[in-house]
Amino acid sequence: MLRLLAVVVIASLGAFGTAHAQRIVAVAPLSTLDAEDTSASTKKLTGQLEAAIAALAGTKVVSSAQVADAIKKAKKPGLKSCEGDTACLAELGRLVGAQVVIAGQVGGLGESKVVYLGATDVASAKELRSTTLAVGAKEDPNGPTGAVIRLLDPDKYRGVLHFAIDVTGATLYVNGSKVGLSPKGDLALPVGTQAVRVTHPEYRDFVRFIDVPFGKTTDVAVGMTQYPIIQRDIQGNPINRDKVVYVDPPVWRRWYVVGPAAVGLAILTGVLVGVLVHDLPDTPCRQVGGAKC
Repeated sequence: MLRLLAVVVIASLGAFGTAHAQRIVAVAPLSTLDAEDTSASTKKLTGQLEAAIAALAGTKVVSSAQVADAIKKAKKPGLKSCEGDTACLAELGRLVGAQVVIAGQVGGLGESKVVYLGATDVASAKELRSTTLAVGAKEDPNGPTGAVIRLLDPDKYRGVLHFAIDVTGATLYVNGSKVGLSPKGDLALPVGTQAVRVTHPEYRDFVRFIDVPFGKTTDVAVGMTQYPIIQRDIQGNPINRDKVVYVDPPVWRRWYVVGPAAVGLAILTGVLVGVLVHDLPDTPCRQVGGAKC
């Protein structure tokens, strides 16, 4: 009996812990011009948002209809249109027992509309994140599911690039940071345009700007172009086979012969010049033979 009671208590504690860990998200009625939007298209969009929230692991959704009923029972009509006020949205969340409240404004004319969505943390009464969602003629390609992921689980708002690189030993950089690929060549990246560069010492860089869509795998074929002359060719043996032969000059052209001879000639020339200059008279005229100056 005691063992059965212990099992029941443990099971109850486990169930309480699971329920306590579950995230509860309330969807406030979407509004237009600060009034609740009851159009068919907005009701459809609200249902899509609620379905996307419920699909998140560990998340329970409080629908817009349930929120409206709670406001009516509490007799607090002011909570129907908080107009983005976080204190008002936090009070609404406490009313329905939610940790996060998603609210939004619908804008635009005709078939093209833009919904401005925000997620408010009930405990702190502060906005966690915000995003926009295009509906109608120019719909957001990621739809309500993408908007919900951006608001509640932004780290999961990613796509996958599958790289097929035609050389081994290449290095991959994304937005200037070195990254590694999975064994299959896959890399998960945030949604948006990413700067990709593949480098190899023997090949020209492969540089591309690639758009990463949400929840999809994009193939990237990387074709590397080899340099005409690579570093290993420059460091190899020279291809010139010419033989260089050094021949000694004749004896009279060698430095140890030409040097002393030049010095001796210079000394002799100096002596002769000195003698000739010494023999010159003081007068500008010199007697030659019997002639007189």
